[in-house]
Amino acid sequence: MKFRISTCLAGVALLAAIAIAPVRGIAQSAPIVYQIISLRTLGGVSAAGNGINDRGCITGVADQAGDNVSHAAAWTGSQRMDLGALGGPTFNSAKAWPNKANNGVIVGISDTDRDQIPNDNFPCYPFYASGNPTGKVCNGFRWVRGAMTALPPFPGGLNSYATAVNNRGEIVGWAENSVIDPTCNTAVQTLQFRAALWEPDGTMKELPPLPGDSTSAATAINDLGQVVGISGACGIAVGGVSAAQSVLWQNGVPNEIPSLGGHAWNTPTAINNKGTVVGFSLPAAQDGTRNFEAFLWTPAGGLVRLGKLPGDIRAEALGVNEKNQVVGLSRGEPHLFRPFLWQNGVMTDLNCLTVSGSPFLPVCQRHQR
Repeated sequence: MKFRISTCLAGVALLAAIAIAPVRGIAQSAPIVYQIISLRTLGGVSAAGNGINDRGCITGVADQAGDNVSHAAAWTGSQRMDLGALGGPTFNSAKAWPNKANNGVIVGISDTDRDQIPNDNFPCYPFYASGNPTGKVCNGFRWVRGAMTALPPFPGGLNSYATAVNNRGEIVGWAENSVIDPTCNTAVQTLQFRAALWEPDGTMKELPPLPGDSTSAATAINDLGQVVGISGACGIAVGGVSAAQSVLWQNGVPNEIPSLGGHAWNTPTAINNKGTVVGFSLPAAQDGTRNFEAFLWTPAGGLVRLGKLPGDIRAEALGVNEKNQVVGLSRGEPHLFRPFLWQNGVMTDLNCLTVSGSPFLPVCQRHQR
């Protein structure tokens, strides 16, 4: 599953690619360039935007003063909004995955004021300011018109997680049930989790794993109701073996999306209305590592390996528009994160496409596949 972009730099750089109107050169053939605009925090040092809709509303997470608590946040123009938290102002929340619904609905995760059962560390905390387990039950949330409401787990479970919402108001994610799953690492996770779909009327549906797997999680949904996510074993509920296989659910039925051959960290992150899926996948030669690479998949064209920027160790595709332009992050030394744009078979460091004088500029590189 996706790691939190813990620096303002990485989140802002990615959003510059997908949120800011491009500026063309005077010559018609001049390349499109982008302007980087910083997003205000909620009083702390760090903020990370990870999604934008067609109305220019950016959503993400920002730290409160002191950088011990973070809240889900939204930015529109010069305005910034704290979305709050289910447990109250001193509890954590986050908008942790990208989506771009235009219906005014925002979904994410939030700690409640209830205590976890012993040893359970449901995977909300990596997206919070401290990055450490909080000991509180975490639930997915639906935020509409200033009100945040919890999305329940399956019967017998405690925790739930919301990743994405479409323009029909359908929300996806995953949630615990009452099953004690023997594939869990019981030092940190006890209860089984399954992919979940919450309908606008509150109805909750399970999206099952692939045959032979015990757990599943949904990561994105398009306006046609197609859902993508992962299938595997419980593990620690933070990627790894739970992402043994990428999945596309059609009418609730799971179908495997091909991988690069590795047995973990195979995760789709976005699906557009044409059915194009992007994400990250572990090559067979990298089994036992987290050195996954970005991919694009279509039913007609199959799997396309987007790779990573030169010199980096891993990359993840995080968004795709209706033109099949892909944005994501590439990571490695000496740079922590570099944003990329992939289009027409070419992966380009977005720092190569920014206006003169832009901040946050490591050495830019192009990578053609």
